[in-house]
Amino acid sequence: MDERTRRDVLRTAGTAGVAVSAGCLSFGDSTESPADGEDGSDDSPNETDEDVFGPPASNGLETQFRQGLLNTGFIDTSIPEAVEVRWALPTNHGDHTASKGSPLLAPDGNILIADDTGRIRSITAAGEVNWSTSFTDAQRGSHGTPAVADGTAYIGDYGGVVTALSLADGEIEWQTKISDAIGASPTYHDGRLYVAAEFATPSGSVVALDAESGDIEWTDDRPTDHPHSTVAIDLERDRLLCGSNDGHCYAWSFPDLEREWTYDTGDDVKAPIAVYRGVAVVPSWAETVTGVDVVDGTRLWEFETGGKVMCAPAVHDGTAYVGSHDGNVYAIDIATGEEVWSTGVGDLVTGSAVATREHVLAGAYDARLYALSREDGSITWSVEGRGEATSAALATGDAVYYAERAPEDTDDQPGMCYKLVAPE
Repeated sequence: MDERTRRDVLRTAGTAGVAVSAGCLSFGDSTESPADGEDGSDDSPNETDEDVFGPPASNGLETQFRQGLLNTGFIDTSIPEAVEVRWALPTNHGDHTASKGSPLLAPDGNILIADDTGRIRSITAAGEVNWSTSFTDAQRGSHGTPAVADGTAYIGDYGGVVTALSLADGEIEWQTKISDAIGASPTYHDGRLYVAAEFATPSGSVVALDAESGDIEWTDDRPTDHPHSTVAIDLERDRLLCGSNDGHCYAWSFPDLEREWTYDTGDDVKAPIAVYRGVAVVPSWAETVTGVDVVDGTRLWEFETGGKVMCAPAVHDGTAYVGSHDGNVYAIDIATGEEVWSTGVGDLVTGSAVATREHVLAGAYDARLYALSREDGSITWSVEGRGEATSAALATGDAVYYAERAPEDTDDQPGMCYKLVAPE
């Protein structure tokens, strides 16, 4: 990178059945940047988390996948130092290897989860189902996570349809077919939904819909292969970003949605791109995680792992946390692209990493969800389910929720959605 860009990045990003055993259990979006001081530092005494990471994921009316428009994956809460399973509900049944949908804390206090049966449910903290709606008969159902705004939940499916449902009772309000398949989660902002869409050629698109009516308002077919990557929007820098299986990260201006730049990682970009203070953290099957300048698409750094990266990064306090097919979870300094720590877990790490105040949550192919210390990567606990843990975990302060795939080579064993709590 050139010196000007490097100095800017360093300045803005550089601060900023159950049996228990030790350490193991068997079984955002910024509308204003942080204000720089007159001396060029960014340690303004008035700086808040909202300045850095944007408004909270849920403001009483809205909530969505990856905790807001920047896909930070950071949840401002703590998790228990040890856990046990409080309840488990059958959720996924199919064997398609893409990551499954994640539990979402809705503004009404209930948990929403869509699954690969084509169903979406509202579940109480006690594990009781408020309502259940089958919204698609597509063979692979849905692998996305809902977005919620103004009492409506929005979800895409593998039939290429976006569905709007009432949060109160699950009644379908509208459905709009936009493509042949949708693997990503919808992103909501200011009355619009932004959705990465797939076509059979293969090709793809990013589509904007009116959230009230479902009418298509804009579409762009720049991606030349299936985009699974949930859209990120950086309001401060006027950019909308999306990754694609063609290996590119694409950027449009926002909100006018003119084509800006592309960055070629060299292989599929399947997971959401996270944004931290103008740096897009891009995971790739090229066995890399790349820091890209949000404004102009310049590569700032490239971090190599020992395997494909199909894990959505979580970013917080100047560090990116991401898993790899090499079986490691990495902490990467966003200013420099250098490794802070790495921790080997039991198998491939896909899905989405989640950062909390003290921990990183990541699921693996060994059917375990891991909680690692953000400070040094040490494993605080792990919990074993029955299928590969590929959803993003949801931390609510007193509990952790996550979902898994159905176990392989079984016809009647569903994957589960789990609630984990501190042992009584």
